[in-house]
Amino acid sequence: MKKSFWLWVIAFVLTIVTAVYQRVTGPTYPISGEFILNDQTINYKLDRSHGGEGDHYIEITTEDKSICGELIWKRYKTDDDWTSVEMKRLEEKLVAALPHQPPAGKLVYHILLQKNDSVIKLPEEGEVIIRFKGDVPIYFLIPHIIFIFGAMLLSTRTGLEYFNSGRKFKPLTTFTFIFLIIGGFILGPIIQYYAFGAFWTGFPFGHDLTDNKVLIAFIFWFIALIAIFKSIRPVKFVLVASIVTFIIFLIPHSLLGSELNYKELDEQTQQNIQIEPTE
Repeated sequence: MKKSFWLWVIAFVLTIVTAVYQRVTGPTYPISGEFILNDQTINYKLDRSHGGEGDHYIEITTEDKSICGELIWKRYKTDDDWTSVEMKRLEEKLVAALPHQPPAGKLVYHILLQKNDSVIKLPEEGEVIIRFKGDVPIYFLIPHIIFIFGAMLLSTRTGLEYFNSGRKFKPLTTFTFIFLIIGGFILGPIIQYYAFGAFWTGFPFGHDLTDNKVLIAFIFWFIALIAIFKSIRPVKFVLVASIVTFIIFLIPHSLLGSELNYKELDEQTQQNIQIEPTE
């Protein structure tokens, strides 16, 4: 019992570390930092994800009212000209808005701050890419998070069962598979639909890495589940499924996620304009 308890503790810690790692290394995690402009230290955070309706507001907090700023943006992967927006001062903040985009639409942007003759670009290197998505109801989002991370926890704990004297692989493997199905194949597509207007954008319909990670985990755990009931020596199947799942959940969250093709959107818009009846 004591050994089993510590295996659960280890599994929990590994799951938390994995979850945090894939989140902070993902392409939707905010870019943050600080810079010095004329001896004043300013902290900033530039978002890379926007959920729900409305424009996305960029804010830079600075008490120095002599600092002015510009928000410069364009649509991602297009030949659009850059659009420059003057940042308005609201008390201690400089504020400007990025226009709302359709689900999976992306904008690329940066900020220029100036005081007297000193100009600084945020971020100092490269640009920020922000992806827009629809609003996901919390009554779907919370169960999805619970079940998908529950599947990660159970997957890790099932693999660690190898070090337990009792080796009760059957119930652990069964619960891992159930949590994976509910979190990844029932609630996952619902979340995807609300956020990006499609239930599944992984193989064979697309290259969404989040969907494909779930699919790979499902395949290996399905094999492990069959082995638990059919194979004389199912241990190796369970260990492989656990290790593979651990590795794929180390892949940054939302990497190669849904992305709107603006060229196709513009062509479709142009076609709709051309076929509109004229009076």
